[in-house]
Amino acid sequence: MSRYLNPRSDLVFKKIFGERKHLLISFLNSLLPLSSDGLIESLEYLPVEQIPTIPVLKRTIVDVKCTDQQGRIFIVEMQIEWSSYFMQRMLFGASQAYIRQLDKGDRYEYLKPVYGLGLLAGTFDNESLDFYHHYKIVNVDKPQREIKGLQFVFIELPKFRPATHAEKKLQVLWLRFMSEINEKTKVIDPELLKVSEIKEAVELTEEAAYTPEELAAYDLYWDTVSTEKTLMEGKYQEGLEKGKAEGKAERDIEIAKAMSAKGCHLDLISQVTGLSLAEIERILG
Repeated sequence: MSRYLNPRSDLVFKKIFGERKHLLISFLNSLLPLSSDGLIESLEYLPVEQIPTIPVLKRTIVDVKCTDQQGRIFIVEMQIEWSSYFMQRMLFGASQAYIRQLDKGDRYEYLKPVYGLGLLAGTFDNESLDFYHHYKIVNVDKPQREIKGLQFVFIELPKFRPATHAEKKLQVLWLRFMSEINEKTKVIDPELLKVSEIKEAVELTEEAAYTPEELAAYDLYWDTVSTEKTLMEGKYQEGLEKGKAEGKAERDIEIAKAMSAKGCHLDLISQVTGLSLAEIERILG
């Protein structure tokens, strides 16, 4: 019997959507508010580390970043624990991607839209049962008037219920894939296997698809997440919750050190943490 890995983990999420364009195309077309004549047909991956044009500004590292045949840019983030800063980090990263499209002297009309997709393993809107949240820049009094350029979709996976969106079958199946599969999964619902892209994604969650080194990194990732969650809960109760950006950075450093101690290759450490090779070498001394 196959052991399945959780697709919400960094390693598995990036193997599925950061290495296989056709799976990412299907995923984005099903989840983003794209018109029928504006669907993604092809894409190219972009570097996940965004270096600001002004050196003193913050860098950002995202899970998956790509551009399609129209030049639109898509940024995808999988967030395990909700924190108040997450939306601002998505806005910051998307804004960086938007402004970096132009060189000095270029015309603004050349700017292409940027879409940010945030998948959350936690919740942030406890006053609503809605799991799908679409944000864009509109006139407060006349919402039909929009400033085009940036759009965001945040999906609270714990709130998702298949029966609520039966009319969007592919979206439902992808969200079921993201919500239901984990280490406790014994049998995959045949309905998920009827779509070739999702069937392939399911196969990529099987333990057999990973090397022993990758599996060690996977287990270490969840151990670190669990430890971080415990620490954050304790600090919250004491009124000392730290900024999540710093928390994630610290987590990535600890993962890098632990993976290095286990003999993991630098390329794998970079893949799991999102850190550049130069950063890893600096951390490890």
